[in-house]
Amino acid sequence: MKSFTVRSLVREARDNLFLAAPLIAAQLSFVGMHTVDTIMAGQLGETALAAVAVGANVWFLSFIVFMGLFMSVSPIVAQRVGAGRFAAETGDFLRNTLLLAVGLGLSWTAIVHLIAHPVMSRLGLSAETARIAEAYLRTISYGAIPFCLCFALRNGCEGLGVTRVPLIAGLVGLGTNIAVNFPLMYGAFGWPGFGAVGTAWGTVVAISAMLGVYLVCYRLEPTLAGLRLYAHAPRWRPELWEIFRLGAPIAATVIAEAWLFNLGGLLMARFGDTVVAAHQVALNFASLAFMVPLSIGLATTIRVGQKVGAREPEAATLSGYAGIWLGAAFALLSAGIMVLLPDSIVRLYTTVPEVSELAVRFLGFAALFQIFDCVQATANGALRGFKDTRVPMAVTLVAYWFIGLPVAALVSFHTPVGPAGVWCGFIAGLSVAALGLVLRFRRRTRRLEPGQSGSVLMT
Repeated sequence: MKSFTVRSLVREARDNLFLAAPLIAAQLSFVGMHTVDTIMAGQLGETALAAVAVGANVWFLSFIVFMGLFMSVSPIVAQRVGAGRFAAETGDFLRNTLLLAVGLGLSWTAIVHLIAHPVMSRLGLSAETARIAEAYLRTISYGAIPFCLCFALRNGCEGLGVTRVPLIAGLVGLGTNIAVNFPLMYGAFGWPGFGAVGTAWGTVVAISAMLGVYLVCYRLEPTLAGLRLYAHAPRWRPELWEIFRLGAPIAATVIAEAWLFNLGGLLMARFGDTVVAAHQVALNFASLAFMVPLSIGLATTIRVGQKVGAREPEAATLSGYAGIWLGAAFALLSAGIMVLLPDSIVRLYTTVPEVSELAVRFLGFAALFQIFDCVQATANGALRGFKDTRVPMAVTLVAYWFIGLPVAALVSFHTPVGPAGVWCGFIAGLSVAALGLVLRFRRRTRRLEPGQSGSVLMT
């Protein structure tokens, strides 16, 4: 590691937090939309709640693919801004990215419509639950184009360092979702309600409202308006292939992590409903806390990418290490809260004694898990700033699929540890990922020389 003063690290960490704070709120707003849907669907009964849960989980599997692809837009834009290629070239790139977003959104909608019935008919659901879940999935797919456009425009904002716009869009989306869910579910003004499927329509309306916020801000916000996004019609350019080249490994990384937790939940199901409920309590709280290091990682991508584009390797290295240390510091804070206040945390979710006792135990594992999760998230963000996505993908695939999952299955089913073995698998996978990504960042930054461009730093 290069030698930096404490003052320089603190200053960089402060600037990172300034960027990350709106992103934290934006992430929580976005997560809140799903929470609202779940709570309101629960008011319609067990069948409706189950249908929304199943439909949302299937949708999420495709959602993370397209979200991951467009996460590549942030480092691409950040490096262009750092290199001084702002108004003309960056504006052209983002404008043309919108054309790609529409095409991918259409493909996404078509794929979901094709798989909706075959998938739901093979999940062993009751006929009514399968019917509602299929309708939910088909309905929410109409939001695929707005989702892809929002992914592109949001990551464009982040690459430019304009993080308050995603915050505004997130709050508008959450508020819209809350406002329209009730009339869409139960009916209003003479219109019939759609029941549980109304929550899917609410998501489509909410993401469309978010898209409207982005489109307005790209015209009125001074920095974004400087891109002249509406000056010309978008067109296909070969440079758009970079989104796939960088985004495919990012999507694979996100999928690998998501499946680690999804399959871990399936392993927990073998131990009964009480264990599943306790696991969900601990994991949900850890997931909410994870929004902070995730946002720090996004801000670190911006800071590193702009420094790389400006051919300032020492500054890029400083930004990366500051982000990683900031993630580690928050990890210690959140882990401390989980260790010191587990009973208070669990009471927010449940008062059932059997569930509470297990959830408190799982939170102890979550505290350790949180440390490694925060470090890997921020180290991954730092590497994306260098457009380094292939090696991190390999590191995370090995860590999660070849270490994390086998350890989870082995320890939980073949040792006295029992269901807590799943958390041991999480910890094993995340610790290997964190170590591997930090070592990769260290190796990458050791090779830097003053004057290198972003393209030279590609793997």
